Amino acid sequence: MNDKIHVLYIDDEDNNLKSFRATLRKDFKIFTAIDAEEGLRIVKDEEIHVVIADQRMPGLTGTEFFEQMIKINPDPIRILLTGYSDIASVIDAINKGEVYRFIDKPWNIEQIKNSIKNAADIFFMRRELKEKSIKLQKLHSEMNQFVYSLSHELRGPLMSISGISKLAKLEISDPNALEYFEMIDTATVKLDDFIYKMLDFYRSTKIDHKITEIHFQDIVNQQMEAYREKFDLKHFKIEIQVNQQSPFFSDEAKIRVILNNLFSNAVQFQKDQGGQKWISLTIDVMEEEAIIVLEDNGIGIEERFREEVFNLFTRATQKNVGTGLGLYMVKESVEQMGGKIHLNSEINEGTTITVTLPTLNKGEF
Repeated sequence: MNDKIHVLYIDDEDNNLKSFRATLRKDFKIFTAIDAEEGLRIVKDEEIHVVIADQRMPGLTGTEFFEQMIKINPDPIRILLTGYSDIASVIDAINKGEVYRFIDKPWNIEQIKNSIKNAADIFFMRRELKEKSIKLQKLHSEMNQFVYSLSHELRGPLMSISGISKLAKLEISDPNALEYFEMIDTATVKLDDFIYKMLDFYRSTKIDHKITEIHFQDIVNQQMEAYREKFDLKHFKIEIQVNQQSPFFSDEAKIRVILNNLFSNAVQFQKDQGGQKWISLTIDVMEEEAIIVLEDNGIGIEERFREEVFNLFTRATQKNVGTGLGLYMVKESVEQMGGKIHLNSEINEGTTITVTLPTLNKGEF
């Protein structure tokens, strides 16, 4: 490609075309056209960065030419030459031709040079942004494939290790060996949980909304089945109440991320000493919003940590559980859907987290 800026000048007066080429050919690579039809052909066949067109031409006006040009090649930056004052033409040029700027005839050489250079800067900036956007979309697609492939490839061997460990424990009686296999099981469960957390992290922060109608009772029932398989809940009193009379639309994957992490925290951050452990989940759905409230009587959060717990990889306790991702993912999911989150907690008394989510329309995000 020639390093010079490529400029197309359209004018129905041949003398103007010759003068333009003679004056600016040292600074730019100049293309000229005697009418709009020839100009459209050049824009289609050549790489053009800036197009300058006279407004008053036989056949198509400059504004009409730009309107046609956008359909063929919308990238070149457009400058309109006007030799008369016509507010209607100016409005049309802005609305239909998407003109970058206007220059009065007869044009001044320095003015038009500066206008071309400024317009070319915009052209190359837009081209760079477009190229980066394409690369970013490709990277996003590849990252989606990588994350799901990675989770599958990691979880496969983990499940094999876990299965072999369970078989081994059935066949041996040596207490030392059993202890080692228990340690293996604990490590595999922890790593599997981390993989799930990372998938939830990706879903909650990197994937666009997929808005569907939400039936909270069905989601809660499904999640509770998964929680009972994952956690030992026999020492917990669990109260669940879902009140939904109105249809609600949102991103189901992100709602599951919110429920999963809130419930997981309520289970894991319980007091070690005896006493009744309880978790309460209440969901009230109204026409415009849904309010999710999860309460527990766990260890609570110190006041100095209450703002920080929503930050990435922040933990408010030295207790060896959790990844520091849970509440961060909850907050990210809530805010991406235009909702709000509020935390209230007292040490050794428990924690209450309230999430308010607006119902969404498909065109909102």
